[in-house]
Amino acid sequence: MSPLKTEAPQPSPGDMARAIEILKSGGVIAMPTDTVYCLAASLEHQEAIGRIFDIKGRATTKALPVLVADVIQMRQVVEMNPLAEILVRRFMPGGLTLILPRKSVIPDIVTGGRSSVAVRIPGHTLALYIIKAAGAPLTGTSANLSGQGSVREAGDVRTQLGNRVDMVLDGGCCPGGIESTIVDLTTPQPTIVREGAVPQAELEAYFFK
Repeated sequence: MSPLKTEAPQPSPGDMARAIEILKSGGVIAMPTDTVYCLAASLEHQEAIGRIFDIKGRATTKALPVLVADVIQMRQVVEMNPLAEILVRRFMPGGLTLILPRKSVIPDIVTGGRSSVAVRIPGHTLALYIIKAAGAPLTGTSANLSGQGSVREAGDVRTQLGNRVDMVLDGGCCPGGIESTIVDLTTPQPTIVREGAVPQAELEAYFFK
């Protein structure tokens, strides 16, 4: 299991409460993770999820990744397989995203109609607290305009997105700065879709066991 990362300064209790209320009521926030800032909306509010595509200028055919608080919540949204269980125990919470068959609780708008979804447990205490307090998995796409680089600072989120989001939760600089590694486990042979925070060499040691 990857270590959780904490950041300074932490948001005030009032800001935390406001962010959670926005998510519960169907809004969109930007928040820090262990990798980069992300745009978060509750999976219980499809209108908010739809706003994320508008905020980013992202085609609705492109799927959105999902953030969960723990492996119990992960099992509620995807069909786990033995390799997924191993990788979750070894690399999560942390910078690894797994593509797995989705369960029916995942709205079509999240996956662009696909039968799979990308999911991870962020290794970041603030992000995990927000997910748990919101009471549902959240979208976790990077908080930037499509085609622009992802960002590690709240100020850079505001520069790119302005007032398009309901709140930018400032949790300091994201410690990673590199987006998560994405592995597709829906095919007979696991495929690394994007190399990021977790090196390919560390993953392949598990693929061929």
